[in-house]
Amino acid sequence: MDIYRHLDQLPQFQRSVVTIGTFDGVHTGHARILAQLREEAMRIDGETVIITFYPHPRKVVKGGAEEIRLINTLEEKIQLLSWQHIDHLVIVPFTEAFSQMTAEQYITDFLLARFHPHTVIIGYDHRFGKGRQGDYHLLEQFSGSEGFVLQEIPVHLLDEVSVSSTRIREAVRRADIDTANQLLGYPFFFSGRVVKGNQLGRTLGYPTANLEMENPEKLTPANGIYAVEAQLLPTAGLFSSPRLQGMMSIGTRPTIDGANRTIEVNLFDFDEDIYGRELRVFVRKWLRPELKFNGLEELKTAIAKDKIDTLAALNP
Repeated sequence: MDIYRHLDQLPQFQRSVVTIGTFDGVHTGHARILAQLREEAMRIDGETVIITFYPHPRKVVKGGAEEIRLINTLEEKIQLLSWQHIDHLVIVPFTEAFSQMTAEQYITDFLLARFHPHTVIIGYDHRFGKGRQGDYHLLEQFSGSEGFVLQEIPVHLLDEVSVSSTRIREAVRRADIDTANQLLGYPFFFSGRVVKGNQLGRTLGYPTANLEMENPEKLTPANGIYAVEAQLLPTAGLFSSPRLQGMMSIGTRPTIDGANRTIEVNLFDFDEDIYGRELRVFVRKWLRPELKFNGLEELKTAIAKDKIDTLAALNP
């Protein structure tokens, strides 16, 4: 998949079949839209093109005041889309100036001039241009005079995509990982930088990698204990490492101090110095809520049971 981040660097697309959207989550509903895109491109011997925007348009149009929690960061979304056998991904810088384009300018100066589409596949509720004045019907008017084919994403599929994205966010927020993963079609995951903690886990016999989230817009699971798999992301010249099994605690550690929220991962059968490395965590199963115990010995007993439950969840 070829990736473009600047509109002045786009190639001359050949019989492009284009769709536009945020594709947050790249979940099972999105996969069906992308299948429609690929099928149409194959039918006309054309190229598939996805147009998405960064940052999220709502952050720009609403002055950046809206709090957004995304299922995927931009880099995660790029990776997930690359697995969908798409030819081209165009990441359009969404700026204040871009948001001020009229709907007609959006069609003529952006969509047609930049992408020369043979086919545009879009949802009935797609809005574009200043004040979100443009819609499917306006595109339909232009399609006849400008000579491109306009296809509508079926209403039931579009509704399914919207409902699924909302359900995934709600499920992750309330620790319903089973539902989230089923809707995603893959385990919910996030990445963080390994930083130094207070070394208490090592004292208890369960050393943990403390993770610092780098993207404040990324959705994170609710507080609790989880069965996870984790993978060290590659640094320069290194290949991706295999996935490791482990357990994760998210919360305020009420038995210890109950202060700051932390994310800690105990990796099984692993003892390497990974400070400063980036760890990707695949959340497989929620085990229990975060609890306050009567001292460290009781906490240690609970962690031992968590490990047994984690191994059972990951190795059914």
